[in-house]
Amino acid sequence: MIDIHHHLLFGLDDGSPDIETSVKMVDIAVRDGITHIVCTPHANHRFQYDRAVNERLLEQIRERIGGKVTLGLGCDFHLSWDNIQDALDNPGRYTINGKKYLLVEFADTIIPESINDSFFELTIVKQRPIITHPERNPVLQRHPERLAEWVRDGALVQVTASSLTGRFGRTAKAVAEKFLDRNWVHFLATDAHNLESRPPILSQGYKVVADRNGKEAADRLCFRNPLAVFYGEELGPQPEPTHLKVRDDWSSTTYKKKSLLARMFGRA
Repeated sequence: MIDIHHHLLFGLDDGSPDIETSVKMVDIAVRDGITHIVCTPHANHRFQYDRAVNERLLEQIRERIGGKVTLGLGCDFHLSWDNIQDALDNPGRYTINGKKYLLVEFADTIIPESINDSFFELTIVKQRPIITHPERNPVLQRHPERLAEWVRDGALVQVTASSLTGRFGRTAKAVAEKFLDRNWVHFLATDAHNLESRPPILSQGYKVVADRNGKEAADRLCFRNPLAVFYGEELGPQPEPTHLKVRDDWSSTTYKKKSLLARMFGRA
């Protein structure tokens, strides 16, 4: 399995505190069947993001673990004005392995309406957003129609594997299941932070998806799609998402305006 969201780099944020913990996290991931890990430290107002420093830490971990797993580098990107401007000026600084996929994290309290414009600006410099753990976001739990619009326009979605096992509560679990059933989810990831409360376990989420939605879906979310992202390739064929042209509580009101982002990705 391929894990595209993992706070493995040590001493940077609320993830691994030291290299010994990082090595143990790799060992857990290997036992769980994970073969590739993207190290994704936070890039927000609280935690400074320095790609050069992150690359040095990544190399230190590689030296300690040998060839146990294949490591890559990205970040958990917060859509602040400063971050967006820097990403526009320096394409590849924040993306997964310097290619075209960008993990995007929203604040828990407010998601500005200008986000659509931000997504469009990022696509201009060939960065495709992957929205991280929307099932855990209180705003999107209340207003899933906003996620529907972004998916409709071509954004991708990553759900935390442990949300499906109840780690983040009943609401996150129920919302994640609904997103899965409507084919809004493109990836599972661990969003691992430590050894105990948030360990790098992906197999349990894989099993939930396989039992609920079928093995093909589990393979697509845990193997094929994240592997394409790791190497900056196009995703293969995806199932058609449903219930995208609705607002509020997925009522009968349809979207009528085709956004700039939709035109960029050629979505109807």
